[in-house]
Amino acid sequence: MKIQLWSCNYEPEPMGIAPLSAIWAKTMARRGHEVEVVAAHPHYPEPQWGARVLPYREVRDGIPVTRLPLIIGRKLKSQRLIQEVSFMTSQALASPFLGKPDVLISVTPSFPALLPGLIDVRMRKIPWMLWIQDILPDGAATTGYVDKSGPIYRLSRRLETASYNAASHIVVLSESFRENLMSKGVPREKVSLAYNPATMTDDPDATPRGEIPGPPRVICMGNIGKSQNLVEIVRAFEADPQLASKGAILTLAGAGVAEEEVRSAITTDRVLMPGVLGPEPLGEEIERTHLGAVTQAYSGGEFNVPSKLMNYLAVGLPVVASLRPGSEAGRIINESGAGWVSDSVDPSGFAASIVEAISDPEQLTARSRAGVSFARDNLTAEVLADRFEAALDDLA
Repeated sequence: MKIQLWSCNYEPEPMGIAPLSAIWAKTMARRGHEVEVVAAHPHYPEPQWGARVLPYREVRDGIPVTRLPLIIGRKLKSQRLIQEVSFMTSQALASPFLGKPDVLISVTPSFPALLPGLIDVRMRKIPWMLWIQDILPDGAATTGYVDKSGPIYRLSRRLETASYNAASHIVVLSESFRENLMSKGVPREKVSLAYNPATMTDDPDATPRGEIPGPPRVICMGNIGKSQNLVEIVRAFEADPQLASKGAILTLAGAGVAEEEVRSAITTDRVLMPGVLGPEPLGEEIERTHLGAVTQAYSGGEFNVPSKLMNYLAVGLPVVASLRPGSEAGRIINESGAGWVSDSVDPSGFAASIVEAISDPEQLTARSRAGVSFARDNLTAEVLADRFEAALDDLA
């Protein structure tokens, strides 16, 4: 089929949705589909690629990519809103010139970009699939980006409902997402579940996690945002006397809007913030690390599942998690047998989980191997492509 993927984020952005969209596009192209991508100029998590004021085209790994300009900014709520609206505007202006595919697939976020997608599929009578990575506006309201009593929230709800109604099919990354959509009136048969694939793979020759020498090391990679509660996580980590006596190290490898707030909370040399690591230095860090951390803390319904979790499992990093009870990430960790889960209400439980994990090297290795096994069965690009092709067959 001729497939057009609208994804605000795409390679060379190193984290978040970009690697997921890229691995999906390349896998579908290998299966014989004609895939083209419409994305924003690279900008996440930091604007290290400059800016462009005009659209342009490029080819990445054989995939044609149309790049659209946007006004880059994430530090303030107003800047984030302007960035989202600017991409929506670019997409609306570009859509008449993008050709007519057999199916249009929109990745959300960007949430406002659903509007030009909605208009485009109605005008051209094209089947439309949504690939939901974050449930918005739920997430924006929960993290304080929009006011639930304000007009932006009300308009967003209307766009959300209209998009679900217009979509021919919706792919979600967790059972909790499917339940969320069903509670909003979306028929169950219209929604299919497909876990995000790991974009990193395990090294079969890697040293078992329980045998890695040196002080205990924990890595938390990816977005440093509001919902991770990393300020309290850092404080709990540094305050734990057993972790201090063992010289345990916590590395926060990433960037985000809460970066400076988290940095200011650090009081020892046992918490490191090296920024976003490229593939080679990140691989070296993972090789000497014992545990991968996943943290979430917010009230209300679940609106995302951290993609870092999938990569931890794939590379054999046992997981220590501070999560909301009943979260999808916690369910995956427990189902896979790949880690330890504590309640985010009490961040000291996160530190206690690390102590428990590093006290039993055999369990550390066993849970590492369990994560790799789960990832091979559930978190590959081929499994994801199978789910999409099943949905595409139904549309055809």
